[in-house]
Amino acid sequence: MISRYEIFSGAIASMYHDVQRIERVEMAKYGLKGPHAQCLLAMSRYPDGLTSVRLCEICDKDKAAVSRTVSELEQAGLLTVEQRNGVRYRAILRLTEAGCAAARAVCDRAELAVAQAGAGLTDAQREVFYDVLAKIAGNLHTICKDGLREKE
Repeated sequence: MISRYEIFSGAIASMYHDVQRIERVEMAKYGLKGPHAQCLLAMSRYPDGLTSVRLCEICDKDKAAVSRTVSELEQAGLLTVEQRNGVRYRAILRLTEAGCAAARAVCDRAELAVAQAGAGLTDAQREVFYDVLAKIAGNLHTICKDGLREKE
């Protein structure tokens, strides 16, 4: 018999790999890699810009990964880095016009993918799904932070 853990972890892993594949295909159109998609989408919500520290928090990525992504997006002409007092660490990152256009295109494709992935679900089912997904994600985060506890 397949355990709930195997079903859960297998489904999550499969979905994650599929999302990564979609990101890779969409970002290849811009000569970029899949991980750039999440940063572009996050940055598009902050037209006044944000710091790389804040981008790390939003995307849940480590500083090294975000630093690489920022450098690559800057080289591609999709974002600008406005240094403060000559220091890049707390620089303000802003999407360029080309970056905004790329983010809109990626967002549109992401919305299409999510709509197709949820085909056949009613609005009520979709709402329950996202509520449950958020609860599970929060519980897993707590487990990772506080450790597993025996059943009481």
